[in-house]
Amino acid sequence: MTGIGLIVCFVIAVALMIFMIAKWRVHPFLALMAVSLALALVANLPLASIPGIIGDGFSAIFKSIGIVIIFGAIIGTVLEKTGAALKLADMVVRRVGEKRPELAMLLMGWIVGIPVFCDSGFVVLNPIREAIRKKLLAHPAALAVALSAGLYAAHVFIPPTPGPIAAAASVGLEGNLLLVIGVGILVSLPVLLASYLFAKYISKQMSLAEQEQASDVEVQQSYEDLLRHYGRLPNVLLSLAPIVLPIFFMALSSVVKIAGFSGGFAQLCLFLGSPVIALAIGVSAAIVLLADTGKMPQFNQLTNDTLQMVGPILLITAAGGVLGNVITQAGFVQYIKENAQNLSSVGIFFPFLISAILKTAQGSSTVAIITTASIMGMFHADDSMMTALGLNTEMAAALTVMAIASGAMCISHANDSYFWVVTNFSKLTPQQGYRTQTALTFIMGITGILSVYVLSLLLL
Repeated sequence: MTGIGLIVCFVIAVALMIFMIAKWRVHPFLALMAVSLALALVANLPLASIPGIIGDGFSAIFKSIGIVIIFGAIIGTVLEKTGAALKLADMVVRRVGEKRPELAMLLMGWIVGIPVFCDSGFVVLNPIREAIRKKLLAHPAALAVALSAGLYAAHVFIPPTPGPIAAAASVGLEGNLLLVIGVGILVSLPVLLASYLFAKYISKQMSLAEQEQASDVEVQQSYEDLLRHYGRLPNVLLSLAPIVLPIFFMALSSVVKIAGFSGGFAQLCLFLGSPVIALAIGVSAAIVLLADTGKMPQFNQLTNDTLQMVGPILLITAAGGVLGNVITQAGFVQYIKENAQNLSSVGIFFPFLISAILKTAQGSSTVAIITTASIMGMFHADDSMMTALGLNTEMAAALTVMAIASGAMCISHANDSYFWVVTNFSKLTPQQGYRTQTALTFIMGITGILSVYVLSLLLL
């Protein structure tokens, strides 16, 4: 199947998936797998290839982020159980203020999200979010929205995350990443403001699930009682180490890549900065934290509890990868590439629309960014889409990367791993996830492209 029929089938598949999860209460894993298989059959994919397509989509998720999520979750559990998260929460609240917990989480996520993938960043920082919630009795969903937004904005707009780096290279800006970083920070500021206002709105409008309301009753104890429950808290350095060390090594690796260093030391930095190794170092620091607080005998049980918690998340995320692979193999991405010229009249909004379509279709922001950037081509090439749209300067290319990034936010739903990381770790139902994470990413994407458009009027 090709053309409009493929797009119609995709829209129906997404609508059916949401309906199954929200109305029929089908488990997201089964809903995603069922819709993926049905779409593969309707799209006339060869029957013999469908099992392989499903297997490849499923395994790709474990290969890319599975170990990262597990290591990040172990770090998060240790931070929570040792009281280190409370220590860090105190630091954040003292500097931002007790009246602005959403702003604290937003800024924390934005800073951490520059070198760290948003999925693993949310897992690692979630215990701090929980600690701030308990300390200030803040709205848990609003804090989750703020943390998610801060991480996501940095993830799509600001190198050294892979998406914007790859996009910059594709449009011809690999030699001027500083410009991309600067424009990315500039565009992300109004996006952060819109996210903060949405988080404040959620804190006033959204009803919590019954289990969240029950858990809130349990934390009505005084903060001092909570501290006494943990016994002796670790010092600041040990509390920070499981988070800061992975961030440091991933950032160092990114600097080495950007600078183009080579040699043995550069290879060591790249090794230590790979997400799996960096987070393994974080786990090692967490073990030291356990030993310092006298909780090493609990390590085995903490690990078992963590694996039980992340298991469903990994399975649902992998099922989302199946849907994304089916859509790709059915020819959806290729159809968009072949018909890109038909949408070229919309100027700087063109890369936004292509990226948004691809993001909604297959779930991965990074894939949407890289694919759209490859469609746009080099800004200095005579036969590129960039030249056809009149986006043939370095500043125009940088704004194009930001437009692509804005589209890669719209929208996060059931086929996006980040959707399930945020909703599951925040104890939100899928329905609440649509009202928070999905709505948030739509607002962020629209705010982003409007900001890019205003900048294009001023700078181009």
